[in-house]
Amino acid sequence: MNVRLLPGLRAGGGGLRRVTRRGRTVAGRRRGRTGTGRRLLLVPVLALLLAGCGIRATEVPTDFGPAPSRARCSLAEPDVSQASRGLPVQVFLLCGSSLVTVDRIVRVPDGTADSARRALVAQGLLDQLATPPSATERDAGYRTDVRRGLRVTGPRIGDPDDALRISTAPGSLTTYALAQIVCTFSDSAAAEGDGSVILGGPGDEAPRRYECTDEVRARPAKEPPSTEATGG
Repeated sequence: MNVRLLPGLRAGGGGLRRVTRRGRTVAGRRRGRTGTGRRLLLVPVLALLLAGCGIRATEVPTDFGPAPSRARCSLAEPDVSQASRGLPVQVFLLCGSSLVTVDRIVRVPDGTADSARRALVAQGLLDQLATPPSATERDAGYRTDVRRGLRVTGPRIGDPDDALRISTAPGSLTTYALAQIVCTFSDSAAAEGDGSVILGGPGDEAPRRYECTDEVRARPAKEPPSTEATGG
């Protein structure tokens, strides 16, 4: 028997279904609406997730401990009142990998003859070099490689008039100690003031003229340059 379907209805395996003008079933349209609704619900969720993925400001740690009390290899101005108690001088100490000057006082008796004055000044400088730096100087990184007990005398017969002889041969000193002594003596009344000093040891070896160059002050690990001393 032929059955004529009413407009808008279609036969299916599960019975009759209503058909829309575009040929989609009502059930299909409902399913479409349900999928769209789910997608709409995901939008605010995604928005929240994306908002949480923003780049936050990074905090850089700045706690490097307390600031040093004094800059390295830097000292406050010396006490000028000390000048009244002796002869103000400068000696070279080690700081870091170079030589730096610090202020000291050397006592020389009044009325000392010039011939003896040079050796007295040199001995005073040597004693200051062998004295350990003060607590303030140590905190700033200063140190010395010159050891206590060194003695200095004037020239022997046959030596140049401005020669100085120390109780340890210059070649037996550490390069740091020799650099300290050479630069300190050459920049003082113990030498001629031309950036060099004539040094000898306790033996019979002839003294040599040592120079305090910019390279020696910057790199005291290298032995100061020297040449044969002439005169006498």
